[in-house]
Amino acid sequence: MLAYRDAKTMAKAMREALAARDLTISHSEALEIVARQFGLASWNILSAKIEAPPAGQGKIVFERTAPIVRIFDVAKAHEFYLGFLGFTVDWEHRYGENFPLYTQISRDNLVLHLSEHAGDATPGGNMVVYIKGIRDFQKELAGKDYRYMKPGLEHEDGRLTVEVIDPFSNHIRFMELNGQ
Repeated sequence: MLAYRDAKTMAKAMREALAARDLTISHSEALEIVARQFGLASWNILSAKIEAPPAGQGKIVFERTAPIVRIFDVAKAHEFYLGFLGFTVDWEHRYGENFPLYTQISRDNLVLHLSEHAGDATPGGNMVVYIKGIRDFQKELAGKDYRYMKPGLEHEDGRLTVEVIDPFSNHIRFMELNGQ
């Protein structure tokens, strides 16, 4: 999986893909776009992050997690993840026409991989996502009036939780710790 340290490679690949479609952007424009894809304001900020030594004392640095979530119907997945939860599609992959979809979606720093491939994940999985601003998030979801889910805000043991279940029985628990 590509990470922010691969930004220059990503910019080059984007320029090549656009050039194949007769669209031309400069290398610096591509770098600025990649920086925004990582949620940063500019290439200068991303460049500083790339050049900075990794956090921690050791050589091992965990950069990002992207849980794989099993799906069976792309339209239902898009309705739930894009329409209801507010994610956007970063990229999609299929080996050919009429093959299963493997896609990356994201919202801010949360990245998920959705897969129609049978061996990639088990339906009915669970994950916990730590969040700040959970009250606003719950209000946002309630305001969408999604016909299949009306998640509430649960108070339990010093945390606030909003739990959602996708159309494929995968559970996501959004939690804010010490949210009073």
